[in-house]
Amino acid sequence: MGANANDHGRRIGGPRLVALIGPFQSGKSKLFEALLARVGAAREGVAAADLSPEAKAHQMSVEANIGHADYLGDQYTFIDIPGSLEFSHEARYVLPLVDAAVVVCEADPRKVFSLQLVLRELEELKVPHFLFLNKVDSAAFGVREALAMLQPASRTPLLLRQIPIWKNGVAIGFIDLALERAYVYREHAPSEVVAIPAGDAAQEKEERYSMLERLADYDDHLMEELIAEIEPPRDEVFDDLAKELQAGQVVPLFIGSALRGAGVTRLLKALRHEAPGVVQTRARLGVADKGPPLARVLRTIHTTHGGKLSLARVLRGTFVDGQAALSPGGEDKISGFSRLLGGAVSKRSEASEGDTLAFGHLENAATGDSLSGDPRSGAKDAVRSSIAPPAPVHALALKAKDRKDEMKLASAIAKLVDEDPALVYVHDQAMSEIKLLGQGEMHLRVALERLASRFGVAVEALRPAVAYKETIRKSVAVRGRHKKQSGGHGQFGDVALEVAPRPRGSGFAFSERVHGGAVPRQYFSSVEAGCADALAHGPLGFPVVDVEAVLTDGSYHTVDSSDMAFRTAARIGMSEALALGDSVLLEPMLAVTIYTPSEGMSRATGIVSGRRGQILGFGPREGWDGWDRLEAIIPEAEMDNLIVELRSATAGAGFYEARFDHLAEVTGRLAREVVAAHGGRAHTAA
Repeated sequence: MGANANDHGRRIGGPRLVALIGPFQSGKSKLFEALLARVGAAREGVAAADLSPEAKAHQMSVEANIGHADYLGDQYTFIDIPGSLEFSHEARYVLPLVDAAVVVCEADPRKVFSLQLVLRELEELKVPHFLFLNKVDSAAFGVREALAMLQPASRTPLLLRQIPIWKNGVAIGFIDLALERAYVYREHAPSEVVAIPAGDAAQEKEERYSMLERLADYDDHLMEELIAEIEPPRDEVFDDLAKELQAGQVVPLFIGSALRGAGVTRLLKALRHEAPGVVQTRARLGVADKGPPLARVLRTIHTTHGGKLSLARVLRGTFVDGQAALSPGGEDKISGFSRLLGGAVSKRSEASEGDTLAFGHLENAATGDSLSGDPRSGAKDAVRSSIAPPAPVHALALKAKDRKDEMKLASAIAKLVDEDPALVYVHDQAMSEIKLLGQGEMHLRVALERLASRFGVAVEALRPAVAYKETIRKSVAVRGRHKKQSGGHGQFGDVALEVAPRPRGSGFAFSERVHGGAVPRQYFSSVEAGCADALAHGPLGFPVVDVEAVLTDGSYHTVDSSDMAFRTAARIGMSEALALGDSVLLEPMLAVTIYTPSEGMSRATGIVSGRRGQILGFGPREGWDGWDRLEAIIPEAEMDNLIVELRSATAGAGFYEARFDHLAEVTGRLAREVVAAHGGRAHTAA
């Protein structure tokens, strides 16, 4: 079949950006490769997906794959978004900029809720999208059953565009309901046009009429034609398909097999004629048609030899090599453009409207930033991204295996975080830890592998320390005295303190009730500082919180008393008070909201209970059919690997949000074990 055979309708010119997205292991990368192979862009293997060492090692996509293709005179950039929830956050920066998305799915009821997460994001961004029902050649369900299975995942009606042709229980081709033509699959080649099989003619008529009825819901003229039993012209049908796709009124569903390259050409034709272009995308984003050149960064890549690359979509105008570009971080000079195709890079001299190219050496630009091509008048366009990365749900404490690499570690992690905003780097001075936080165990594992392979920094990964605290249960009165004579001026400070517990979360408070100048007023602040010094390490070995100290009396020496002497006396007295105050261990408790498909709620409650969690309540997740929300309080010490267990129990769809809520007492054997592990004194309540 020739390249232009069976072409139809008008098309939108200009380079287009298309995302491939869908649940984990639904076949996105295979479709990515099949699309590029079909247009001849996959020669010599340069278009293969998952080329990074980490992707190969784990046999899964761990970053977006990028490929360019020319098809019938049109230019396309395809971006394959990882399906695992641990890596799918890249979609946050890509999807707003795409002209359309192809959602790759399969007739698998276990993946419907993961599909729902994908479709909801596209719906909220108002991104036109197609469904590609993959693995149709091995499906256990008919296409109508599959449609009924998938529809609950989409708030927008799914529009069946093709039905399979079956032979001996195997899908050997399809009938296109818009074209009213039958096609037989050919392995890794365009399908062959054949006559509609006699046994499928009646079903084709029925399904085509259902498709037209759905389109007529938004087109009164088409509805009138159907009522009058007038066959609508083919161009009118395709115009309606394009219009309603772009308006977000329908989601066309195509079928095929990415592994065999089946159904790929018809998908390319649909993208060519029905997907919008950069003009419509610009309007969706609220970007003016007129103004200086404007682009937005959708991904940052630090290469070994080529330096920093900022993959950006040009929304308006043209950028040229050597031109100044203004980002929120400052002005840079563009050092070339690159067209990425798997592991290959080809240079370009300019980036025109609609292009998605890598801009070289924009050191001040970050993922999500807008770039203006006019530093003088374009400052209003050079804005920081408003897209928030997902909150981290897994953490590791890092320690360089070689102490010489400690400075190198900070620099390498900074580059990883620049590439992946979902990674969070924290230098926790209170816990003396460097922590890396992310979206799951695999997300952080890949980050550590990149530290070793790309930056030569090997690290030891540990479970982060829990920020335990301690407090006292009873009030005590003590006296702290510091006297030292070593020739010349000595040191003298003497304080009487009343130390008592405070309500949980109220912190440390200091006051004084000194009469008759027993302690001069100028030393009050030193006494307060000395009391605070003693709170750094209590009798159990942890920081002390929620206590008050009242200075009630004391004495001083006109020559030997000083700020330091009174500070030391107060620290001595406060330490003695804490030792007598019946210390108790406190652990941080987190308020956790778990979102899970309803069928996974019983497993989620079991997970919470098994982690010393307290369930506060549960109910339907508002606005999400088939989902529940679970509210709980869980100790921070029990949060390790919660996301791993939760996803395992919910077919990869469950997730949670957490925030600090309060400190709670820990008593008995658990408290003794924590104190012993920390090296403190085993002085705690039974």
